[in-house]
Amino acid sequence: MDKEDEILSINRDQILESEKLYRVKLVNSLAGIRQVVLVGTKSKSDYENLAVFSSLIHLGANPPLFGLISRPDSVDRDTLENIRETESYTLNFIDKQWVKQAHQTSARYPKEVSEFAEVGLTAEYLENCFSPFVKEAPIKIEMKLQQILDIEINKTKMIIGSIESLYLQKNRLAEDGLVKPDHLLLSGGLDAYYSGEFITQLPYAKP
Repeated sequence: MDKEDEILSINRDQILESEKLYRVKLVNSLAGIRQVVLVGTKSKSDYENLAVFSSLIHLGANPPLFGLISRPDSVDRDTLENIRETESYTLNFIDKQWVKQAHQTSARYPKEVSEFAEVGLTAEYLENCFSPFVKEAPIKIEMKLQQILDIEINKTKMIIGSIESLYLQKNRLAEDGLVKPDHLLLSGGLDAYYSGEFITQLPYAKP
C-alpha cells in the first residue's frame, strides 16, 4: 500500500483530546464544501454588521426557509443579537474574488465598527429592507426571522428565516428555476476556501 493510501483510524476520544484548532479544522472540514454567505445586519442603534457564515441550510421551499447555525452566545454575537432585535437580515453570495474580504469579516470588531468599511465592501439598501446588502454580491436575499432554536448539546443556535425577496443577476437564473453558482465562494472549513464546478443536471429520479 502506498503511503498516501494508508488508512488512519481516529476515534472520538482522540478527536476530543487533540489540540483545539486542529480539532475544529478537522471536524469542520469533514462536513464538506458548502456555500459561503455574508450575513448583513443592523442594530436598532444603526450599527451595521457583516459576518461570514458557512452553515446555510435549505429547510424547505413552501414556505421558502433557510437555516443558519450561530455559535454559542456566551460571548457577544452581534449578528445573532441584531437578528433577535430586528428580525431582519440579508444573505449575500459573493464571487470568489472577494475571498480575503469575506474571511476578514470573521475578525472580532467592536459593535460600533462596520465590517463593510473595514474590509472594503459596500453596504447597499434595497426596497424597504432594514438590513444592508453587500452591493458587490451577485446574489442577495432578504430574510425575515421566523424562529431561533436552541441546540442544547453544544449551546449553538439555529436561526430559521423566510425568504422575503431575492436579487440576482439575470444570467444566473435558468428557465427551470435552477440558480447557477458559477464562481461563487465556497468554504471547506474555518480558513479553507474553494470555488465550484458544474458537473451535470439530472432529471427527477423515479423508480
